[in-house]
Amino acid sequence: MHVVRRPGWAIPEREVTPEHLYLDRRRALGWLGAGAAAAALPASARANELLAGRYPAPRNDTYEVQRALTPEETVTSYNNFYEFGSSKRIARAARALELQPWEILIDGMVAEEKRLDVTELIGRMALEERVYRLRCVEAWAMTIPWTGFPMAELVKFAAPSSGARYVRMETFENPRVAPGQRQFWYPWPYVEGLTMAEATNELAFLVTGLYGRPVPNQNGAPLRLAVPWKYGFKSIKSIKRFTFTDERPVSFWEDLAADEYGFWANVNPEVPHPRWSQATERVVGSDERVPTRLFNGYGDDVAHLYDGMEDERLFM
Repeated sequence: MHVVRRPGWAIPEREVTPEHLYLDRRRALGWLGAGAAAAALPASARANELLAGRYPAPRNDTYEVQRALTPEETVTSYNNFYEFGSSKRIARAARALELQPWEILIDGMVAEEKRLDVTELIGRMALEERVYRLRCVEAWAMTIPWTGFPMAELVKFAAPSSGARYVRMETFENPRVAPGQRQFWYPWPYVEGLTMAEATNELAFLVTGLYGRPVPNQNGAPLRLAVPWKYGFKSIKSIKRFTFTDERPVSFWEDLAADEYGFWANVNPEVPHPRWSQATERVVGSDERVPTRLFNGYGDDVAHLYDGMEDERLFM
């Protein structure tokens, strides 16, 4: 008898939204703005339209979670993106972000430095949809259907040398359109990093879309990271550069407040933030508070990455 072992965070089939209802809605959304209307869109929206034919992508049913999807309207209107302000309501300001052209630089300890437009990079990849939990360090949570490709595929494309131990990621820097970047006390541009083992773990995902469409500006267009076992600030938005290195990167929040935000930032209910508990989380869109899960519920897939690292400050 063939036995299928589903991950501990998998959702029972009976609780999944019927596929025909979800896909019909996504197909309808995918046609919005098509044809002649696309020419009237601003530059940022036109850039997304270049890839619109790739959406919706096939759902990878391995990545389902025991929680209802957060409404799309909530996901696209409740955002942390300090480049555009410190409130959650930055969607309007983020419209100013110019997505075309958007060059991606891959450099450092690689066989050959690469510069290419993000549409070319995405065009090389097989896109899929994955439903992931998102857990913010501020103790709120969402569940989001991301579209994108495994980060391991980008690592393969980059062809790093055997000495590379980390991937350093950097976002854009353009204070002309991003008012938050005029605040000199922040260490711009936003920087994040992963170990090579983390970057090539099957859960590490480079996001190009959500809810069956290209990802909106406020959610990190045109390319962002999703590492669902870590606090949300590790999932860097609007990436422009991937640098392979043998030195551990100093991330944006670590540089700003190392006593509160560490490099690893794995979710752990037993390790409080210096200013609040992490034992529970608020499900955005409701007043519900639920227990926080170690590694945000993904421990079966990632706990082994940290074997023998008991002396590291893994969780904050």
